[in-house]
Amino acid sequence: MKGGVILSAKGYIQVRAYTSYAQIPLEGVAVSVTDPEGATIALRLTNRNGALDIPIEVIVPDFSAGQRPDTDTIPFGVVNLYARLNNYEAIEIENLQVFPDRTTTQNLEMIPLSELPDSYNKLEIFPTPPQNL
Repeated sequence: MKGGVILSAKGYIQVRAYTSYAQIPLEGVAVSVTDPEGATIALRLTNRNGALDIPIEVIVPDFSAGQRPDTDTIPFGVVNLYARLNNYEAIEIENLQVFPDRTTTQNLEMIPLSELPDSYNKLEIFPTPPQNL
């Protein structure tokens, strides 16, 4: 239970890391997922296809939790995702939504720092707006 909401279902996160517009898969991208309070849920590295060998499992509310009209419970979980690879711009995805019994695929377009020499320590943040449910 988290904040009065029973977390009884599982959702999954898969990533697709690639370099810029060429969409060449990137191996060894460090992917970390945290809950909204910053507690680590999982740490993984991408494989030679730019994906995770095993999707990250996230405990989320059951769909039925948000089906009643007398509740303001959302029927999905919210996490933050961070992706880093040496010589590439880091990425942070805020409020990534994970639905029960579904796999959320997050594309990670990693930009080589050689293309942005003034941005060697830059972090690209992508906030995810809430669903209009």
